[in-house]
Amino acid sequence: MSQPEIVQSILGEEDVVSRVHLGGEDELFVTPTRTLVYRAEGLLSDESVDELPHAAERLSVSAGRRKAKISLDYGLDGSQTFALSVKRLDDALQPIVEGVLSAAGVIDDDERVVQSFRFSELTFAVAECRVVRHIGSAVWDEDYESYHYDDVTDLEFESGSVATTVVLTVDGRQERFKIPNEEVRVVREKLSKALCAYHDVGSLEEFRLMIAEQQEADGEAEEARDNTDFGEGPDPLSANPGELSDEPANATRSADDESAEPAEGQTVEATATTSTSSPEAQTVETTTKNVADAADLGFEGSGFEPASDSNDDITELAAEVEALREVVEAQSEQLGYQQELIEQLIEELRRGR
Repeated sequence: MSQPEIVQSILGEEDVVSRVHLGGEDELFVTPTRTLVYRAEGLLSDESVDELPHAAERLSVSAGRRKAKISLDYGLDGSQTFALSVKRLDDALQPIVEGVLSAAGVIDDDERVVQSFRFSELTFAVAECRVVRHIGSAVWDEDYESYHYDDVTDLEFESGSVATTVVLTVDGRQERFKIPNEEVRVVREKLSKALCAYHDVGSLEEFRLMIAEQQEADGEAEEARDNTDFGEGPDPLSANPGELSDEPANATRSADDESAEPAEGQTVEATATTSTSSPEAQTVETTTKNVADAADLGFEGSGFEPASDSNDDITELAAEVEALREVVEAQSEQLGYQQELIEQLIEELRRGR
């Protein structure tokens, strides 16, 4: 269907998303950013187009028995209003509501409003991805509430004698609002279909089953995280190597503890192989060095004598160091294995297993 030339000149390259017949040759052309009200030439007026941008702070409607008015308020920039027949009000209002919500960022740019409802001072818009609710004399202003279908976990309708309560469960809390009983059927149909279409299910029963399965899976994942046990881990290394081995506890005694007569010129040599990264091994190595240094001094004038069986002590010390090295290597291997388990668990949790 062709558009009047005056409308085409104003539209330019902008697409028309909705076109509403207002009676006679008058029409409403709604684009993503504005509404154009076309008035055909008449006996008392020339052909004209009124342009109403959608970037409004407030959208209001007033209706009488035969005529209605739609007003867009732009704050300090004033407002614009146009009149139409009450019979055409709902058809014209819905695409304008969609344009205003999109311009305000309430819905996505490519998101459509399935249907909007006005119940006294309650405006209820069902969109493809969310429900937008506004309470007040205006159809919409900045004091609104929006519920995205990602956050909805249940939808119920509680019947009453005069009105029915719509119950949306959102993020664990219930949002309730009443609608007239004569409008329940169409609201239930539009809202249920939009919610189910968004989640790609065929009915509310399937939707509830899907939510229950998701919650069960989330609960199992949470329980698995809470119950994760990596064991007691390796025993801490002791500063006393005698506690980590069955060897004699006196393997690291110093020359000062011996009572034997000193042997002049005697030299004690010891070789210990251990990991320099272990504090315990460093302690053993230091003790061994002290024994050798004391022996090198020859104990001249000290009043003490080196032990006659010092070679046996050094042999025991070397065995102690070797035992300690084996313990350190075993614990390092245990830590490496536990690190692999931790990395595997993190990877599985990321994949949602």
